[in-house]
Amino acid sequence: MANLRQAQKRMTRRLLLESGLELFTAKGYAATTVDDIATAAGTTRVTFYAYFPSRSELMRALIDEQLNEALQRVRSPEHGSTAQGLVDTVAAGTAEAIADWLRRTAEAWPTVRPIIRVGRDAAAVDPELADLVERWMAEAIGDIEDGLTAAGRFAPHQRRFRGVLAMAELDYVAQHWDGADWKLTRGQMLDELAASWTRLLT
Repeated sequence: MANLRQAQKRMTRRLLLESGLELFTAKGYAATTVDDIATAAGTTRVTFYAYFPSRSELMRALIDEQLNEALQRVRSPEHGSTAQGLVDTVAAGTAEAIADWLRRTAEAWPTVRPIIRVGRDAAAVDPELADLVERWMAEAIGDIEDGLTAAGRFAPHQRRFRGVLAMAELDYVAQHWDGADWKLTRGQMLDELAASWTRLLT
């Protein structure tokens, strides 16, 4: 019976997260209320608050849980979260390893993109979330810096900025690849991105 209750709690929480993301995407963060989310999830405002103390905490959970899960990021005392696969890929420093990591990451773009967009939308209107996405991006930049440090590649003062440039490229491409007229197939686009990362990080 206890296991059933725990499963129901997990399902309710997941429904609240999914409903929140759908509504934030469709209506915008500012226009979506706690009541909207609770209704869409088939529950009540009281139940919402049993899981999340505020709308902004639900947004945090989308970043900390769903986004990190999609990109295989785990809690890290150094950075908040880390993707060991990214650290290892950068440390390996081969064109093949970088291309493989980018192709795998691109599989998660349909999941990642709406969360990032909604997070930036939320940051514009909610002071509690002012740097939520940028902090998360800084964690990924830290992974690249760690990979370059592990490999002893580049001077220490260059490593973080190279991570900044690499993540800026990746973020822009991930956010725009399906709506832009870049005259490339998806495969060609990933090849070009991999070539750019290889020049930047190896």
